[in-house]
Amino acid sequence: MISTFVLIGALAFIALGMPVAFAIGIAGSAYFLLPSVFLPDNTAVQRIVASSQSFPLLSVPLFILLGNLMNSSGITPRLVSLATTLAGWMRGGLAQSTLILSALMGGVSGSAVADAAMQARILGEPMVAKGYHRGFTAAVLAIGGLITATLPPSLGLILYGYLGEVSIGRLFIAGIVPGVLLTVLLMAATWWISARRGYQPENDRPPTLREVWRDFKRSFWAVLFPVWLLVGIRFGFFTPSEAGAFAVAYALFIGFVIYRELTIRALIDALVRSVRDIGMIMLIILFSGAFGYVITFERVPQSIAEFSLTTITDPTVLLFVISGFLLALGMLVEATVLVMLLTPILVPVIMAAGIDPVHFGLIMMTLVTFGGMTPPVGVSMFTVCGILRCSYKEYTVEMIPLAGAVLLLVVVMILFPQLVLFLPDWLM
Repeated sequence: MISTFVLIGALAFIALGMPVAFAIGIAGSAYFLLPSVFLPDNTAVQRIVASSQSFPLLSVPLFILLGNLMNSSGITPRLVSLATTLAGWMRGGLAQSTLILSALMGGVSGSAVADAAMQARILGEPMVAKGYHRGFTAAVLAIGGLITATLPPSLGLILYGYLGEVSIGRLFIAGIVPGVLLTVLLMAATWWISARRGYQPENDRPPTLREVWRDFKRSFWAVLFPVWLLVGIRFGFFTPSEAGAFAVAYALFIGFVIYRELTIRALIDALVRSVRDIGMIMLIILFSGAFGYVITFERVPQSIAEFSLTTITDPTVLLFVISGFLLALGMLVEATVLVMLLTPILVPVIMAAGIDPVHFGLIMMTLVTFGGMTPPVGVSMFTVCGILRCSYKEYTVEMIPLAGAVLLLVVVMILFPQLVLFLPDWLM
């Protein structure tokens, strides 16, 4: 009950125009001052500090820095050129290109937040200048980052596999088909929106094989980027967080030595932009630590899970119910927190119900990551809207068709589990 008032308080502060980080921080911290809560007042401070002590969180600032470096080193322009060649002939060509770019970047940016921030910094204003609605631009860039949650190497899948004792190799392979399907569905939704609003293609015809090969050769070192990361993580050369450091070093090497487009001045500019972006994002994540602790301390996730799992026996119905509350919790709590909290609880239960944990892992990561792109406290939403100076109301209205595409994918994954499992079953 108290957690409900905490949530209402946070929403009220946001509605009054208070910065999101402070709205969440004040509402969450106020919980510890209530006379009915027998916890030390300094617990709020401890939880805020503890939120910064997550080793996987280190990948977020590294990949944000990577995004700014890639823009200056010549890597991103080549990937953008390849994506535009492949998808620029469709309705809403520039928006379609961002989704192809998200798929190409899926193996580079292991974090959906980092991927969304990178693309918003690079492609956001050019899309607005082309006539795209600012809210639609923010929505397509934020939700496009969801592709990163399924395509390997996803940080969330790695964490889920570790906590649930599920094969990370099978999770990686299983994520390929949902990642491709998600890209197709989001592109279809974008085409429908673009056709209604008159967003024009960037190119006047589909590309020829010669043009695709030309852009592929120009972007070879950039396309090789995710391959190096996937191979390095798959064979244990580095962890996902260390992959962020490798990615930054790789971008510096390519920019200074291979493409020779990165200068000292551009490097300093990239560092300054990264510090600004990281400061904004990390402040929200840190203050959400106290807020998330209130949700968990009040046993909201456990209560919902216990109720769902004791009243339902049919595996498909069980998956739909769990998916519903995962989506709801994903709107309130950061995805990494949910994975760490709920994986040890849910994996044994779904296995007892006869559900493959690899199948459930892809559903869970899609939903909790998508929750971070939705109101009221989605980190990806705040990040992209902050960079593009877009109102949350505009974003929420414009994301509805794209959200429908995501939820359609989840329904298909639940009803047809072999769509997720056939590839790992075949290869492993």
